[in-house]
Amino acid sequence: MKKLFLLTFILFSVVSFSQTKKIKILSTELSTADESKYPGATILIGKVKMSHEGATLDCKRALLYKDKNLFKAIGEVIIEQGDSIIQYSDFATYNGNTKKAKSWGNVEINDKEMTLKTDTLHFDRINQVLYYPNGGTIRDTKNTLKSVKGTYLLREKKFTAKTKVTVVNPENHLESNHLDYYTNTNLAYLYGPSTITNLKDSTKVYSERGFYDTNTDVSYFVKRAKLFLKERTVSADSLYYDKRNGFASATNNIKVVDTVQNMVAKGNYAELYELKDSLFIIDRAVAISVFEKDSMHVAGDKILLTGKPEKRIARIFNNVKIFKSDLQGKCDSIHSSQETGLTRMFKNPILWSNKSQITGDSIQLVSNKETNKLDSLKVLQNGFMIQQDSVHTENFNQIKGRNIYGKFEKGELRTMLVKGNAESLYYSNNEKTQELETITKEIASDIEFILEDGEIIQTKYFKKSEGKTFPPSEFPSDEKKFKGFLWRGDEQPLTVEDIFIKDATSTVPSKRKKQPDVVKEAKEMFIEETSKNKKEQKKLNLKKIK
Repeated sequence: MKKLFLLTFILFSVVSFSQTKKIKILSTELSTADESKYPGATILIGKVKMSHEGATLDCKRALLYKDKNLFKAIGEVIIEQGDSIIQYSDFATYNGNTKKAKSWGNVEINDKEMTLKTDTLHFDRINQVLYYPNGGTIRDTKNTLKSVKGTYLLREKKFTAKTKVTVVNPENHLESNHLDYYTNTNLAYLYGPSTITNLKDSTKVYSERGFYDTNTDVSYFVKRAKLFLKERTVSADSLYYDKRNGFASATNNIKVVDTVQNMVAKGNYAELYELKDSLFIIDRAVAISVFEKDSMHVAGDKILLTGKPEKRIARIFNNVKIFKSDLQGKCDSIHSSQETGLTRMFKNPILWSNKSQITGDSIQLVSNKETNKLDSLKVLQNGFMIQQDSVHTENFNQIKGRNIYGKFEKGELRTMLVKGNAESLYYSNNEKTQELETITKEIASDIEFILEDGEIIQTKYFKKSEGKTFPPSEFPSDEKKFKGFLWRGDEQPLTVEDIFIKDATSTVPSKRKKQPDVVKEAKEMFIEETSKNKKEQKKLNLKKIK
């Protein structure tokens, strides 16, 4: 069996060798030989022209080794392959058996799609592959591409570049360490750390895998994608960006950093409209504002940011929850204005500040626009503040009035003013035994009190009308809770993760917003090309094994 295989191999080799065509001399001014200097070579001088299987070579001088089917060309070398390519260089060698050429010295090659310039170029005519190892430049109708190493597939019009790759046109500058570029479509597929910089406004996109259409300025990235805008940075697992239309779509692990407002927004799906200065995020959407050393997290079903930085409006819709180490909250929706520093909570709003539960028809938080710190609190209509007794948990200290106004100091609620029809109810415990001693009920026009670590340490009454302190046994049981009392302690978010827990009555859509068709098309195009490249690489690996 081994002998049969060996015989078959020898016969195949002999037939293949016999079918190899010899290099032909078409013209020359002088043909001579110098066996001592060039053994086995025919020396051709002046207007040399040779041909081999559809390709011709012109040069000033050449050495032709007929036995080896090899020549070496010197001076003004021109290689033409039909009407597909034409190549210029100072020197060249060509092996007629392997159909491989090497050119060096001011190498330039042209086809219908591009012009390639380099110092040294290898040409495999069988596989129609060009390769340069020491730096080259490709120019087509749209872009100029440079790299240290590069391979160009003539049939596919595909250029694979590695090491210090740049693709430049009047609008953009692309840097990468590995990409595929098609000269017939001007599409670039990126397989390593890559940055695209817009030369007009310095907008940047970074990724380590994706594709970029230099004709339309559309890009789609699927690994460590980042978009750098003037006031925002967007990062995500995948990112679609249409620069000309100012549209971006991001998916999974999204992080939007607002460098002007010192705010971060996160989620799993986002769309950004650059020309309209608007952005929305859904799917575990959360906005994070940094206050001194603490951060406020506000989560909802949908976050919408609109307007220029100094006039930006933030809207958070449905199932809104707030978490800060010393302040938590909940409502249906929030409206926040950067211009006024006012944040308004709508529909059954509630805040927890340390040990206090605060409710009202409307709750507003006011920030200092210059320092970006919480400044004050407004609870408008039916203001109600409740503190649960830490020892006798069935008892609740209560303050009620028309409106409540609070003031923050160093991020903590320090003073409160209950204005209009103010009422208070306090349960006092013995400091030593912690037994309930008295219950005090007061009614006044206004009540002002000071807090420390969430505890009321000082109270001041204005236009006090009546008040009384009762022994616990004499206090009417039906007056232990003011009208409208509702303890909602089980709804309080205690950790950042709690703000993502949806209530039982939540109407969150079960499906994520459908991606625009253009995003879907870009994704399919990238997957198709990546799959094709994997198949090509597999074939090359098989050839190497053989």
